[in-house]
Amino acid sequence: MRTHMTRFLVTMAVALAASAASVRALQTGFFSDDALRNAGANSEEWLMINHGYYEQRYSGLDQIDDSNVEGLVPAWSFEVGSGGGPQEATPLYADGVIYSITNWSITFAVDARTGEEIWRYDPDVDRSIDEPGTDRLCCGVISRGVALYEDTVIVPVIDGHLAALDKETGEELWKVLIVPPESVSHTLTMAPRVMDGKIVIGTAGAEFPPFRGYVAAFDVEDGSEIWRFWTVPGNPADGFENEAMERAAETWTGEWWVLGGGGSVWDGMAYDPDLNLVYFGTGNGTPWAIEWRQGFDTEPLDNLYVASIVAVDADTGEYAWHFQTTPSDIWDYDAVQHLLLADIDIDGQVRPVIMQVNKNGFFYVIDRATGEFISAEAVAEVSWATGIDPVTGRPEVHPDAWYSTEQGVTVRPVQAHNTAQMAFSPDTGLVYVPVAHSNAFSFATAEEYEPTPGQQSFGLNLGRGGNAPPRAVPPISMSPERDMPEGGRGGILSAWDPSTQTERWFGLGGGQSGGGALATAGNLVFQVINDGRLMAYSADDGELLLEVPTGQSGGMSPPMTYMLDGKQYVALAGGMGARGGRGFGGRGRGNQEPTSPPAFPRPESGNPTLMVFTLP
Repeated sequence: MRTHMTRFLVTMAVALAASAASVRALQTGFFSDDALRNAGANSEEWLMINHGYYEQRYSGLDQIDDSNVEGLVPAWSFEVGSGGGPQEATPLYADGVIYSITNWSITFAVDARTGEEIWRYDPDVDRSIDEPGTDRLCCGVISRGVALYEDTVIVPVIDGHLAALDKETGEELWKVLIVPPESVSHTLTMAPRVMDGKIVIGTAGAEFPPFRGYVAAFDVEDGSEIWRFWTVPGNPADGFENEAMERAAETWTGEWWVLGGGGSVWDGMAYDPDLNLVYFGTGNGTPWAIEWRQGFDTEPLDNLYVASIVAVDADTGEYAWHFQTTPSDIWDYDAVQHLLLADIDIDGQVRPVIMQVNKNGFFYVIDRATGEFISAEAVAEVSWATGIDPVTGRPEVHPDAWYSTEQGVTVRPVQAHNTAQMAFSPDTGLVYVPVAHSNAFSFATAEEYEPTPGQQSFGLNLGRGGNAPPRAVPPISMSPERDMPEGGRGGILSAWDPSTQTERWFGLGGGQSGGGALATAGNLVFQVINDGRLMAYSADDGELLLEVPTGQSGGMSPPMTYMLDGKQYVALAGGMGARGGRGFGGRGRGNQEPTSPPAFPRPESGNPTLMVFTLP
């Protein structure tokens, strides 16, 4: 009898605990694993940096649609801080509160109805990391977002710390250093992703050798490290951490580990809960010039896993597969751009894919379960390669694209697509991606090279003082057919069909960096352009429906949308503020001066702002 009673009590306790957990998971403001798994289908909130684990930046909201978007008006604005660089973070929204981060990792919560500040957290970063001689910020004082998990806000601090805050008060619960303590290069600029109690994040800094890249998972309870995956192999004399590093070492030569190898992880990441795989993109090798990376008088090797899309087990960090977009990268063709998951029709079969529009000018479609190459097509003018192998996906590099100390080169593109976030609409099947149609850069290897801590270095001869070697100029070999003004220069928003690798339509404005896109069920694609404009197009045919100068003129964030009290809102941030000259702020080629009064007057302080729009 006692045994049966004990079993009954245990069963009841388990049932009550499960019931309590279920209720808690459904409570507004509690960001459970179930809530995050379903974030992409939660139209009313925006719980993750790109809305859901699939990173599609698509919302099912349709109160604002293609019939009324032209009536969008300002709701409220909020000065996020004093600035210091671009606003690259997409704001998050849950239960009446907007959470976001600005320069110097200052994090804040704002009442989404009124724009009044609820709390603010300043991690008090030593700002000398942005000063000459002690610099380790390649591209400005940038933070790309925070994460929500259970009752905490997870904050990547730019100096290499990771922090957890109480979502109600902003109180710091814990803060740990997750980069090597002696590092003069590692920083945190990307938005963390959180799943099943693990925070996954990578580090930036490959322009500040020595630098060896990695992505790692940390416990949400205390920040302790759970696993780490290095993106390039270390010194063979120290042994390899796993078989993936041992295999990667076969694609290097010389003493690559002295300068670290590179392979930073600072933006694109995605997660498939069914496959339990985390996907991330890796950056360039360190330094850019391969002779200084692996030795002179050597054949260029692939240098895994730089410039690659990598999949690892979310629980263990164990290698699953990789696809290298640019083997032997010497052109700064990172593969860290936005990674987007979807299930799309390929030749009559629905395939689970991962997609990326790479710096190197190609739109890649890869099987996300196996890493199998499916297709790639040029989205911009390309001269560094003459084609892509249709079976392996390996680029066919133009012979003149390689450079050395004796021979330089000018190649296209330099950045077809970088930090401007793209969007996918399941309604149209299209990916909406901001790209630079045409740009170029010149490279040559430096004859002498000695990296200096606190200073960016690439191993390049940049031609200062007229001492650059002669340059080859490979011809444009691939380019979409577009009727572009101004000789083809400028940024666009491309509506791309990944199933057929063709462009459906494009709109002028924007470019590879700054701002980004958002797709909604209202047959809309919103685009924020780095000159400060908020645009809206009809998603199916690209008709321009809205063009609003926001009042800021650089350093713009991607847009997001949410529903509150039965009303749909669109939110974005922008502005550079003090010392905002570095990074990707300002107007790019192809952007325009405002043609109508700004929606929000720019603050007299010049500070960056969070701006929210709605219908009257």
